[in-house]
Amino acid sequence: MLWLTVKYIITAGIVVLISEVAKRSDRLGGLIAALPLVTIMVLIWMKIEGQSELKIANHAWYTFLYVVPTLPMFLLFPLLYQNLGFGPTLLVSCIITIFGFIIWALLLNRFGIKLI
Repeated sequence: MLWLTVKYIITAGIVVLISEVAKRSDRLGGLIAALPLVTIMVLIWMKIEGQSELKIANHAWYTFLYVVPTLPMFLLFPLLYQNLGFGPTLLVSCIITIFGFIIWALLLNRFGIKLI
C-alpha cells in the first residue's frame, strides 16, 4: 500500500509540475509535456515490480503505436481553439483522435498488428 501511495504522489507531482511550468512558459511546458515522462515512469514502475522484459518491451512498443493517432489532435487543436473555444475544441479533438485511432488500427491490422 505504501508503494502504491508513493507511485501516486510521484506521478501526480509530475503532472502538477508540468502544469505549473506551462503557466510560465508555453514552450518549456510543451517541451516537458511532450517528453514521455509518464511512459518512462511506467517502465520504471514495471521494472521495480518485477515485470518480465517482454511485458516491459511490449508496453513501450504499444505506447509508440498508440501515440501516432494522437498527433493530428495536437496539430488541429490550436487552429480549432481560436474559432470554437475550449470546450468544443476539446470535444472535436477527442473525436478526431478516436477516428484517427480507428483508421490507424485498421491500417495496422493489415500488417498483422492488432490494437483493438
